[in-house]
Amino acid sequence: MRIISGRYKGRRLTAPKQLPVRPTTDRAKEALFNILHHRYEWNEIKTLDLFAGTGNISYELASRGVNDLTAVDQNKHCVYYINQTAKALEMPIVVIKNNVEKFLEYPTTAYDFIFADPPYAFTREQLIELVNQLIYLDWVKTTGLIVVEHDKHITLNEHEYFFEERTYGSCRFSFFAFSTEKK
Repeated sequence: MRIISGRYKGRRLTAPKQLPVRPTTDRAKEALFNILHHRYEWNEIKTLDLFAGTGNISYELASRGVNDLTAVDQNKHCVYYINQTAKALEMPIVVIKNNVEKFLEYPTTAYDFIFADPPYAFTREQLIELVNQLIYLDWVKTTGLIVVEHDKHITLNEHEYFFEERTYGSCRFSFFAFSTEKK
């Protein structure tokens, strides 16, 4: 896994092989951040990385200047790896060990950008429920954006706040927002 841009551009990170994860590919991550590039002033936003796994997306956000970053994963080895990597690179990532579904039951704050990469075994219904929790429990700001990574064979385009999808290899990114206007 490689950090695409920012302070740590080009840095390669190797996660332990025993982690039960499927990191977003460098190609897909680069395409995603090309889409997001003009949407944000990275150092001014609050971000949430759900099902963080190796922390791949969190490292990219931190490298680009995000200072308010929370990553959530239930696997203790993933949490340990993200904590150790963030500490070594002096990245401001707050890592929470928790089941994402349980974490989302108790909203604490709203975020500008939320990235969720649940297991590809999630059904369409589970993905819709995840998006609904984020939106209707006020996890995302009214000017915010949610991106869900999921299997390319699932489409979420019937959700009322869906506005775009992009497919890269076996993964699909679905975008959700109250408004598609750039901030």
